[in-house]
Amino acid sequence: MKVHILLADDHKMFRHALRLILAKETNFEVTGEASDGQELLKIAHKSNPQVVCMDIAMPTMDGVEATRRLLAINPKIKVIGLSAFADQYYVTELMSAGAVGYVTKGEAADEIVRAINIVYSGQKKYLCPDIAASVMDALSNGQSHGSPEAVLSYRERQVLQLIAEGRTSQQIAEHFHLSPATVEVHRRNIMRKLGVHSIAGLTRFAIRHGIVAN
Repeated sequence: MKVHILLADDHKMFRHALRLILAKETNFEVTGEASDGQELLKIAHKSNPQVVCMDIAMPTMDGVEATRRLLAINPKIKVIGLSAFADQYYVTELMSAGAVGYVTKGEAADEIVRAINIVYSGQKKYLCPDIAASVMDALSNGQSHGSPEAVLSYRERQVLQLIAEGRTSQQIAEHFHLSPATVEVHRRNIMRKLGVHSIAGLTRFAIRHGIVAN
């Protein structure tokens, strides 16, 4: 019996490369692909995957929120996080949302097959070596989070993502059904909390911490 896998990543070329890697395994079958969190939820409803390889920094709905919603619908699905960043904050966020594995994209070719086999079998949770080293370093230094972004609320992180994607305050307001004035309050609070004083600075921060892709 094959393991049904769904790939969620906003980079088509990365999904294609990952599909090729997984196709070499006779017990794996990729049953769907999604480019953002909302599309993932729709496809998962139809394809009923057993494992989801989940990018964290996706437009519309990020991987953390998509994981929460997906597992609220079907808690049996095994979610493995994928990220370009080995940041303890994102590991903590995704695992707290219910993911059982985390692999950096740089190690995906070597680690993703091992991760899927381990979490699907129910043996244990899986962190790739790069992530395990990062978490251990943070713990040895007495850090509870790996990113200053931890000070932001979930809504502020959503607003930050859209700002970094180049959305205007009016567009963000329409997206979340808020007033432009409320969006401006969020923007000012984000800048204050992060100590960043320009849109360009917010964009650089978002790229550096994996909130949006470069």
